[in-house]
Amino acid sequence: MTRRLLGPGLLALVLLGAWEAYARLGGVDEFLLPAPTRIAEALWVDRGLLWDDFVVTAGEVLLGIGVALVAGIGAAVALHFSPLVRRTAYPLLVASQTIPIVIVAPLLVVWLGYDLAPKLAIIGLICFFPVTVTALDGLRGVDPELRKLMRTLDASRWQAFRRVEAPAALPSLLSGAKIAVAVAVIGAVLAEQAGSSRGLGHLILQAIPQFETARAYAAVVVLSAFAVSLFGALALAERRLVPWANRNQGDNA
Repeated sequence: MTRRLLGPGLLALVLLGAWEAYARLGGVDEFLLPAPTRIAEALWVDRGLLWDDFVVTAGEVLLGIGVALVAGIGAAVALHFSPLVRRTAYPLLVASQTIPIVIVAPLLVVWLGYDLAPKLAIIGLICFFPVTVTALDGLRGVDPELRKLMRTLDASRWQAFRRVEAPAALPSLLSGAKIAVAVAVIGAVLAEQAGSSRGLGHLILQAIPQFETARAYAAVVVLSAFAVSLFGALALAERRLVPWANRNQGDNA
């Protein structure tokens, strides 16, 4: 584990050092790009403010991911079971991803108000697509021989889904969930900037006009660390829940 982290750690130190030198030598105005040391200072000085807003944003992200998982898995199962639904709804699902969320966010705020609902809707919309597509691909990618075996055993459609298709789709679903947590924090920031008085997205929106760019970057660092932590937790869950998938990846490597 230590050897695995050594390379990324050294690369991060080199990049941070280059960033620090670039900012200190006047390569760009500090209002646009503060030095890493200034961001670290803001993380400490504004730790109370950052924590209070982080608690709000973290709750929104976790609930929004939950909404996306429930809706995405349900949609994937419906698309998998019904060819008619797949032919009619799947193209619309893909087309919906071409609509910029910044266009939809203000409408959701107008329709749903300034409370939690529009934020969950925005995060759910951003995370819904990767969950649905990866889960559907996993369901459709089951070995045909396994399906044939279940028919030979006179299993019902639901039994085949529960015993073969759903377990086989779990690695793909977890991959989609990892993508979702990486983009969920972006959705939370957009949601809070569309209409909110709390959260790290709101803090960023306030900090930049006040020339507190280091504080805004500190909020981004907190968001990034949270997203990486969620990604790591899902990766750990993947190793525990689907160890056979990791063995296959190791064999392919």
